[in-house]
Amino acid sequence: MTFVQLIECRTSRMDEMNRLMDDWVRQTKGKRTATHALVATDRSDTSHVVEVVEFPSYEEAVRNSNLPETDRIFREMAALCDEKPRFTDLDVVRDERLVEGVVRGLFDALCTPGELPPLNDLLDEDIHSRDPMNPQDTIGLDNVRAEFRMWRGAFDFAFTVEDVLAQGDRACARWTWDATHRGDFLGIAPTGRQVSMTGMTLCRFAGNGKIAELWWQHDQLGLMQQLGALDELEQ
Repeated sequence: MTFVQLIECRTSRMDEMNRLMDDWVRQTKGKRTATHALVATDRSDTSHVVEVVEFPSYEEAVRNSNLPETDRIFREMAALCDEKPRFTDLDVVRDERLVEGVVRGLFDALCTPGELPPLNDLLDEDIHSRDPMNPQDTIGLDNVRAEFRMWRGAFDFAFTVEDVLAQGDRACARWTWDATHRGDFLGIAPTGRQVSMTGMTLCRFAGNGKIAELWWQHDQLGLMQQLGALDELEQ
């Protein structure tokens, strides 16, 4: 069951608080179990700060709290507060997500600098991903993440989501992909070339609000041509 921790405090030192949170993110890279964090200030009282942190489960939240970096950052955060922070532990009993937001969130996550996010707040554990460049479906969250890491290792890229159309449990995104070829890709050594590709991705959502199936359609022939892989065939 998804678990959410609500943290409230009062502080007049928000800039220092933000720097402290940035430090925690850097220091716990690859170890933290939180899947989503949101910080907000009260419009009627900007010293009232609320942080909402989401975890896959209560057990994962406990594991996150037990990290030595978390303990140190909390003590430093408390020192910046005008009063002792208040914690509210919440078990999520209903989670209705806007389909378009989940789809756009996926493409944003794929472009995240540094380590690829866990994606377990967006993708179902048993997700099926179908890409015409692969002879077989990619099944399971770990395998899908490995496929995404392959693309991230080969290219520095950004998606521009042009449109998202949703109906029932399905949504389709039309996108443009702009990239620089930095690493090995399907046996093609890094070229440093600037490449682009257009495509569409159809998503089917499970009852838990996460994406359960992906169908990718993109101009892979155009991409290979831009990388010079077809030069010999065209001569």
